[in-house]
Amino acid sequence: MRLLGLLGALLVAPWPALAQQRVVVAGSALCETVAALGQAARIVGRDATCTHPEALTALPDVGYLRALSPEGVLALDPDLILADVDAGPPETMALVEASAVPVVRVAATYSEDGVIARIETVARALDVDGGSLVASVRAGFGQLAEARSTAEPVRALFILSAAGGRIMAAGQSTAADGILTLAGARNAITGFDGYRQLTDESLIAAAPAVIVMMDRSGDHALSNDAIAAHPALGLTPAAQAGRIVRMDGGFLLGFGPRTPQAAQALMDALRG
Repeated sequence: MRLLGLLGALLVAPWPALAQQRVVVAGSALCETVAALGQAARIVGRDATCTHPEALTALPDVGYLRALSPEGVLALDPDLILADVDAGPPETMALVEASAVPVVRVAATYSEDGVIARIETVARALDVDGGSLVASVRAGFGQLAEARSTAEPVRALFILSAAGGRIMAAGQSTAADGILTLAGARNAITGFDGYRQLTDESLIAAAPAVIVMMDRSGDHALSNDAIAAHPALGLTPAAQAGRIVRMDGGFLLGFGPRTPQAAQALMDALRG
């Protein structure tokens, strides 16, 4: 498992030879990791998903993670670009990677080992010692495992989007599935990877005891009343018992250094 976690870190550039002082970061978990390593002062720009710590929101915004522009990134004269593997579009990343600026792209599996591998990757890219942060996060995962050992598994459905009343839910190999597992819950949806729109029949058959969602507004949100009125969700044990959990999406699904705390908070909410 340790080896698999390390393989989860994807490198798409040579390591910078020297510690870089002007860093642009694209990816919420990467921003959190840089800050947790005590290197926030080196960040000169960040993408729109980087909102923790809050002080980072005062930095220049280079755009949404998947809609970056090469001009916006390179105009900040970075020495290093740290980017989530999902950063895009591909044309932008190709142009950025063709520049003289070193680019390190990082991915992590949605697991304890994946989180640790991501921290180690970022620490290495910044040429700093990540041992203290790794030890702290491992301790958090240890406490989480102890709490999980006494938790009764809960059957949970994670809804990513409800635009137009169409329910997009999380299957396997997703951040949502990973955080449910860490929180000691069972994903009520199986049989496919990624996120998929579900039929009413599939939702009823899933029979979740709890519905988990990001705390969001707009077309993708779903109020408790809308859940109760939905022809399929309204028939689930979760809706009938009013067991609906909403959490901040970046905290819940980021899989950065705060993951043990996010999973514990979800576990507590599922038990409530």
